[in-house]
Amino acid sequence: MAFSKDVLRIDPEQVSRAIERFIRDSLSDFYHRKGIVIGLSGGIDSAVSASLSVRAIGADRVVGLLLPESDSNPVSRLYGAKMAEKLGIECHEIEITPYLQSLGVYDKRNAVVQKLFPELSPPFRFRLVLPQNLLDEDRISAYHIEVQLEDGSVESRRLPVKSYLELMAANDIKQRVRMIQMYYEAERRYYIVCGTTNLPEAMQGFFVKGGDGCVDIEPLAWLYKRQVYDLGRHLGVIDEILSRDPSPDTYSYVVSDKDFYFCMPYDILDYILYGVEKSVPKNEVAAALGLSVDQVGRAWNDIIRKREATRHLREMPPSPKFDF
Repeated sequence: MAFSKDVLRIDPEQVSRAIERFIRDSLSDFYHRKGIVIGLSGGIDSAVSASLSVRAIGADRVVGLLLPESDSNPVSRLYGAKMAEKLGIECHEIEITPYLQSLGVYDKRNAVVQKLFPELSPPFRFRLVLPQNLLDEDRISAYHIEVQLEDGSVESRRLPVKSYLELMAANDIKQRVRMIQMYYEAERRYYIVCGTTNLPEAMQGFFVKGGDGCVDIEPLAWLYKRQVYDLGRHLGVIDEILSRDPSPDTYSYVVSDKDFYFCMPYDILDYILYGVEKSVPKNEVAAALGLSVDQVGRAWNDIIRKREATRHLREMPPSPKFDF
């Protein structure tokens, strides 16, 4: 049978029940804890994870946290709070900007931007992006900083590797501070922390070590993004979240997952990633997606490169093995 988009079709109710069993069993049999804490980002993954948690153990044992900072899109808080209200769960907002300021996150990040744009003074709106021609042209994945100027225009400059590392080192502190807050809430209640990473993110290393990758359970880590949306519609996730573009939401100028990391929409990424993981011939994937074999090949190679480069994130840290 030829490869088709039907390979990612699921029975949402059957999958929901299977994940609910996983959540209950993990909570009671593995951790022996009382409930779940989850960060509500205003995105689809956290909304689905929270919905499944409520179905699994009840709204009275699930706590949502809103963790905004000065760069967060204001709708993230609004959508997260609205989702919590719909689910009927306890929800708390913790503004993490003061913590990030005390760690010098904004100053360190702004210093990197001003190296490239010395004519600018903070505050400024900026984001990190990759070239979006991955499917059509062989290229080196070099990040650019885009700054939105006062007149609404956008100026872009290539980011040197050293500056990229400095910027990411500062920016990743945001995810780690959020996780500190979630574990405080979880441990004081004798709860666990629920993660929200989906399969494309897990396999491509699109998470922060010690940040959103530091959780107790990952209910969505075997689901493609399309499947997460299918579950979201089935579970009644609010329309605002279902129609929102996925975003890391850590930059003052709005950037999507596609712009920042994947360089292709999820409805292409999912199927090419499936082809890579299941060793489907590239020509079959190309035919199903209406792409050329060359286009699929470029995306295929990028996926493998990211998977291998981030393998260490999915494994225990190396340790010596001795036989004395």
